[in-house]
Amino acid sequence: MKKNKLVAMMPVYNEADRYLEQTLEQLTRWVDEIVILDDASTDETANICQQYPKVHLFKNETRLFNQDETIVRSKLWELAVQRNPDWLLAIDADEIFSDRIIDEVGYYINQETYQAISFRLFDFWKSEEFYRVDGAWNPWHRPGSVFLARYHPEWDASWPDNVIHTGRWPLEYRNLKQIYHSDIRIKHFGWANAEDHHQKFLFYSQKDLEQYGKVQPHTKSVMALPNKVKLEEWFERKRSLKDGELVNER
Repeated sequence: MKKNKLVAMMPVYNEADRYLEQTLEQLTRWVDEIVILDDASTDETANICQQYPKVHLFKNETRLFNQDETIVRSKLWELAVQRNPDWLLAIDADEIFSDRIIDEVGYYINQETYQAISFRLFDFWKSEEFYRVDGAWNPWHRPGSVFLARYHPEWDASWPDNVIHTGRWPLEYRNLKQIYHSDIRIKHFGWANAEDHHQKFLFYSQKDLEQYGKVQPHTKSVMALPNKVKLEEWFERKRSLKDGELVNER
């Protein structure tokens, strides 16, 4: 059986003191190549990326994400598809899969039935032990998001005219019918540092005003009062084998 090629694509900006190394350490264990677009970082992000042989690093001379996310996402896409992938992984520097992906990714990218694989994203809130489950933050009450997709070189790659919340995929990849919904979980640490919340709230509020004319409810919920925020504790699921098959254990 042909082993399909999996290329990860990741935008980064000033990730040196956050989760970049942890993310790259795991990624190198289960992807073939990692294409990174550094959006003009001013810290050691680029140096960290260059320590990983699977990384192909590209840099913007000036920061673009805070002006127009679409420019960054579309440029990253073009750089990634130049690596001739069979499958693409769209991931950010603060997103870490459960280790089960290492055992199972081969099945996902070498099967012939599905065009994409979705996963549930868990937003860790003001800590690395608890994730948020109220409102639109609840991972159990929303469908998984596509992180893995089969690349179709014959398709166009067009993007929405958004300054923010552009999405990870070109429009042509957003209505795929054959999607497998994996139960492998993804930890998202973008909200794990409480000190970042107010600054992020201001940024997304301004972008909401530019794009929608008003601040969206999901953005407002970032600054919800503590008694309105519901959290659940994260429990790791161990990787194990029984009777030759992978099983989950709490």
